[in-house]
Amino acid sequence: MTTAQPAPAPLTRPELVCPAGTPAALKSAIDAGADTVYVGFRDETNARNFPGLNFNRRELAEGIEYAHSKGAKVLVAVNTFPRAGHPEIWHKAVADCDALKADAVILADIGLIDHAARHHPNLRLHLSVQAAASNPDAIRFYAERYGIKRVVLPRVLTVQEIAEVNARIAPIETEVFVFGGLCVMAEGRCALSSYATGQSPNINGACSPASDVRYTETSEGITSELGGFTINKFAHTEPAGYPTLCKGRFIANEKSSYLFEEPTSLNTLAILPDLIRAGVTAFKIEGRQRGRAYVSAVVRAFREGVDAVMAGKGLPDIDLDRITEGGKQTTGAYEKAWR
Repeated sequence: MTTAQPAPAPLTRPELVCPAGTPAALKSAIDAGADTVYVGFRDETNARNFPGLNFNRRELAEGIEYAHSKGAKVLVAVNTFPRAGHPEIWHKAVADCDALKADAVILADIGLIDHAARHHPNLRLHLSVQAAASNPDAIRFYAERYGIKRVVLPRVLTVQEIAEVNARIAPIETEVFVFGGLCVMAEGRCALSSYATGQSPNINGACSPASDVRYTETSEGITSELGGFTINKFAHTEPAGYPTLCKGRFIANEKSSYLFEEPTSLNTLAILPDLIRAGVTAFKIEGRQRGRAYVSAVVRAFREGVDAVMAGKGLPDIDLDRITEGGKQTTGAYEKAWR
């Protein structure tokens, strides 16, 4: 006589959270199948503070109206750290998110989180990856003390580690990155760009700001600089990448190589079932600084992937090489294959 095995627990459909650096990108993301978009104001309160990006208050109001009309949600990243003694624009950003009926605000600074929890009790709070909370004790602290509903996990955990975190923090939601740029720095503690330019990604909101970027063409090729530092040299036959310091080539032991991080993109399409079984609430696509074509292509790919998993079908074979950084892809720390 055989004993019947219990049926596996049904999978919970993850929310697809997609980048929108402009109003046009917001519409593209939602039209391509995003459940949620995340945006920022056009100032230093968000960590993608670049010229030509982000939203003013009228644009955000219109974006929220469009999203809600399509059954989608809008999260606003107020995820930089306020300047000491001058938190006014950060306080105003949180207040405006509340007034404009944003579905949640994504915060990193503990003082700003405390302010939001006390002054805007009906505003849903998410903990930014910039807060670098990666263990159950830290996550529960933010939830119990300030009412945080969701944490965006740093890109340093394996799938098994994420599952173990989820088992210990329920009902707090988790959101993980599934596609886009990687970062070798401890989240929220980047110092390389600050050293080179004097502009902090965590305070001023701009990593490798365009005002500090220079390209020089020589007989040997193109040299890229950031803040007066040579970051990379490219042959005439190579595409000249943007000079982000952690993705530069440096000489050590008389050998030139990418010491910190190679230009490559995170792509987890192949392990979506594992992440869903790990109990992840939301899948986050990186790329608010990217254009509408990128947003549409990646959102459609992950919409198709998630829908296939939830329908019990095989993963679709989708080639995203043309829009990945350096034409390379990795599953990053989720598998930690280098161990």
